[in-house]
Amino acid sequence: MSKLSKGFIHIYTGNGKGKTTAALGQALRAAGAGLKTYIAQFMKEYPYSELQSVKLLNEFITIEQFCGDEFVYKKQLPDESEIKKAIDGLNKAKIKMMSKDYDLIILDEAIVSIYFKLLTVEQIIDFINYKPADVELILTGRYCPEILIEKADLVTEMKEIKHYYSKGVTSRKGIES
Repeated sequence: MSKLSKGFIHIYTGNGKGKTTAALGQALRAAGAGLKTYIAQFMKEYPYSELQSVKLLNEFITIEQFCGDEFVYKKQLPDESEIKKAIDGLNKAKIKMMSKDYDLIILDEAIVSIYFKLLTVEQIIDFINYKPADVELILTGRYCPEILIEKADLVTEMKEIKHYYSKGVTSRKGIES
């Protein structure tokens, strides 16, 4: 049973670093208040460090990964098996959201999944339309369509001003992965 009387819709988007980090920070804050969070990660099958951290808070935070992003690096569209994993993940997240077992649902990288044709805007809108009034929902990812911004109650855009990637620094364990 949700402890929130009213849940809002957040979007963390933009080309800057920090969208997933902000969502995970919200999950951490929610756990500190005794709220339970379900996180569905899209386009992430790599063993990111947050998976290890969340294990320490498994009473309050559940995280699952549903599809990878290997096709991005190959500069091709995802195959049917990746699309199916993403759709299955979204469906599972909807079941978790409707279960009343979670106060906060995070669809990490769901927005950029639209851009890469793993999910459709219509599927995300359908998900939003099913959101119970007492569940908080966070969606993250670059390239947010205007229609999702209109549906959200809070939108934050992470804007890259400067990044050490441009100097050849790759993803570092514990910081970016």
